[in-house]
Amino acid sequence: MTLRIDIRGLPSERLRFAASPLAELTAMLHVLAEPGHHPQLAGWAGDVWAGLRPELAERLREAEFLWRSSQADFLIPARPRPTLAEELDDVDKIADETYVTAALVTTCGSNRVHFGTPSPLTDPTARERALDLAQARGALQEAFAERLLADPAAVRTRLRDTLEQCAEAFFHTAWAGIAVQLATDLRLKNDLLTRQGIGPALASVSGAVTLAPDGDCIIVDKLQDKATTAQDTGVTFIPSVFGRPHLVAVHTPGWQPVVQYPVAEPTPTEPIPLETVSLRLEAFSHPVRLRLLRTLARGPHTTSELAHAWELSRPEVSRHLAVLRRADLLTAERQGRYVRYTLNLHALTTLGTDLLAAVLR
Repeated sequence: MTLRIDIRGLPSERLRFAASPLAELTAMLHVLAEPGHHPQLAGWAGDVWAGLRPELAERLREAEFLWRSSQADFLIPARPRPTLAEELDDVDKIADETYVTAALVTTCGSNRVHFGTPSPLTDPTARERALDLAQARGALQEAFAERLLADPAAVRTRLRDTLEQCAEAFFHTAWAGIAVQLATDLRLKNDLLTRQGIGPALASVSGAVTLAPDGDCIIVDKLQDKATTAQDTGVTFIPSVFGRPHLVAVHTPGWQPVVQYPVAEPTPTEPIPLETVSLRLEAFSHPVRLRLLRTLARGPHTTSELAHAWELSRPEVSRHLAVLRRADLLTAERQGRYVRYTLNLHALTTLGTDLLAAVLR
């Protein structure tokens, strides 16, 4: 399971390392929506929620699917700017059809549902499909999709205003607190890129990011097999403190490839012995169960949704879910006629941070 970014003929200067205020704000919003993914930031998340005005807290809940399970592509800039305001200005320049499609991808499913042409903004059939998919995810998603398709300008304005309120409420303070850490990481990456080339620079990003032996492709260990190209655009790598342990990749056709990677811990832990890692992974030896876990890490799913996402039969998925439930790695909750399965993050955490990072990646 990899994302392959074609960089054939790409000069090293088109591989860019830069900090992004908007991408880091998005990472913070994800922490607020999914604090269980970030136990080390639970205290920060609790303090932020306690200090939010009720209206802003409600706004974050009404649009949280833009950053909860996966991030809308326009929230991870390919050309980072020095300030959040400048990056939001760039978002305002995106055409409505592109913006709406990117928002619907995350609103209608955590497995990046594909919306091609014609656009749901102009085609009744595509619009109906988008609304059906959003409805299946929940009432909030359905209401948001309806507003977005009916009046994209109003939704865009409201979302920008929400992000600007977040900047005043908590982002500016948090951003100032991590500025030195981000700057230090960027100096290291850019020095490696200049002195030693693309391979060593990528190796310093994450063990999940490598350069293919022929040097023509960047390989990113991700949930699904995908491919994109950076030959005409370049690739941007954005460090994140609040995004740890996630490795976020923008790879949708039409968008410049971007990878948001976690900055290394200031005080890294001792390496885990290979024997210990092997024992922990033994319970996850079946590739299908590992894929199901990585999907469930992005949000609750039903058996049917998991079967559709991985092109499996429902009985096969049910058998694997039963194994995971017996291992206490899942919880189940009935909602009407659906049963949604959720990853037991606490149980996963006790198995080790390396395994947690691999699943959440």
